[in-house]
Amino acid sequence: MVDERDLSEWIKKLDEESLQQKAMGRRNFLQGAGKIAGLSLGLTIAQSMGRYEVNAAPKFSDYPFTLGVASGDPLSDGVVLWTRLAPDPLNGGGMPQQNIPVKWEIARDEHFRHIVQQGTELARPELGHSIHVEVAGLKPDRVYFYRFKSGNEFSPAGKTKTLPAIGASVSSMTFAFASCQQYEHGYFTAYKHMAKEDLDLVFHLGDYIYEYGPNEYISASGNTRTHNSPEIITLEDYRNRYAQYRSDPNLKSAHAAFPWVVTWDDHEVENNYANLTPEKGQSVEAFVTRRAAAYQAYYEHMPLRKTSLPHGADMQIYRNFSYGDLASFYVLDTRQYRDDQANDDKSSPQTEESLDPKRTLLGKEQEEWLLGNLGGSDYKWNVLAQQIFLAQRNYGTSTASKFSMDSWDGYPAARQRVTDFAKNEDINNLIVLTGDVHASWASNLLTDYNEPNSGIIGAEFVGTSITSGGNGADKRSDTDRILSLNPHIKFFNDYRGYVRCRVTPERWQADYRVLPFVTEPGADISTRASFVYEKDQTGLKKVSSTTVPQGVRKSDEIEEDRQQAHTRAHEKQKDKKRGKVTN
Repeated sequence: MVDERDLSEWIKKLDEESLQQKAMGRRNFLQGAGKIAGLSLGLTIAQSMGRYEVNAAPKFSDYPFTLGVASGDPLSDGVVLWTRLAPDPLNGGGMPQQNIPVKWEIARDEHFRHIVQQGTELARPELGHSIHVEVAGLKPDRVYFYRFKSGNEFSPAGKTKTLPAIGASVSSMTFAFASCQQYEHGYFTAYKHMAKEDLDLVFHLGDYIYEYGPNEYISASGNTRTHNSPEIITLEDYRNRYAQYRSDPNLKSAHAAFPWVVTWDDHEVENNYANLTPEKGQSVEAFVTRRAAAYQAYYEHMPLRKTSLPHGADMQIYRNFSYGDLASFYVLDTRQYRDDQANDDKSSPQTEESLDPKRTLLGKEQEEWLLGNLGGSDYKWNVLAQQIFLAQRNYGTSTASKFSMDSWDGYPAARQRVTDFAKNEDINNLIVLTGDVHASWASNLLTDYNEPNSGIIGAEFVGTSITSGGNGADKRSDTDRILSLNPHIKFFNDYRGYVRCRVTPERWQADYRVLPFVTEPGADISTRASFVYEKDQTGLKKVSSTTVPQGVRKSDEIEEDRQQAHTRAHEKQKDKKRGKVTN
């Protein structure tokens, strides 16, 4: 067992050594940081499990199921059921330091007359009194209803669905994917509409929360809600921020309506961090401790299996799901194992650093896992559910290119390894689902982006944000230029919303479901455009398009504005630390 005082002294010593260097930037992290991460994460959870007494007859200061219910990580015979006891959700949860029994039941009907399984789990203080019930023994491709009870209180009921049996012949599926939901930038109206869809599944591709303090990260259309605390750093900070987001009624309704499969991006910890490297000027101690807290809070608030419980320096978040014989979904982690962003993480042309063939985005183990699964796949579709733009995207000019060093463009050798593998394996059914960039895009995936007529291995559908970036517009001032520079990209739109996918063995259709505004509640939803991909080397085809009522037709924004908004947020944070600004 690690002694906490020894650990603290070790971190302090390494921290002092690092600060003796000239610049404590992204590149001055010590090799010892990884060991610190492992120990600190272990101390956060493993060493404290089982130390509390059980309160078999709890009485709550207020209704304990304030954060609703959720299900996720479905299999053909089971699913994870989630809730968290939090009668005072924005102030640490309001629970005693005791283990609290929580009963659960899952039924075939919404009135719970035909219960198929039930049991009791302990909500433990070590995990924020969250519950992750791994139900097994269910029937494949079935709808179920579930709920929880603790003391005399019942949770709301949720609806979930198991996956079809592995290898079963499947004629169709419908699902949605979403990302990027900055609470301050608008209302989660998109989730109100999503909850009414007829879906088998929902994927969330990252930026479930944002780490900033109140009005540090401001959208072009202005902030409409306010974060509940200064920039989040500690485990309690992250718990309270998740509680604020999960208190939103529209988000709760979407979680209760379908099983979710989730993965993270950067803001679940900090903007644009890379592995153990923070974005800007934090000490070893500060960032490693912060990342440990962020990972634990993420687990506590997501319907994840125990295989994703933080352990050592890692949290296993990449995994795969098979939907009968129709599709295999590979859920990726492009944040935890990556090399640091090249060129000081600034928009730039490709350089010797960014082109280094040894650079990795997924890490060696995850990349081998992905290619190994793709190589043996006989599914109708192979799907990457991941975070960042995969297709090449030059948003500079024809003579002065600019690429995002945070996306796959910053790791072109890693992208080419995946592309070459798909080409050599004659894969033409690769679908990539992407978030991150707060806008909708649709692109053909080419074997060579410098040759527009090269082979097509699949398509990438980039979903816009739920709120991040504010209201948006039909197009931006740089839209036409970017599309002309990237002929493989067939669509752009800057409204908020999500993407609905309707899949058959031969045809993949993506419907871009968007809202004209998010700065006020009550916006209607419409399908701005629908694209189809059919594995016939003709690439993406637009099959429908419409004008969005009440929407702004064109804005003055450009791609770099999103990055500048983060820069301004960091400047505000630095001013606050100097005592110049208070919330």
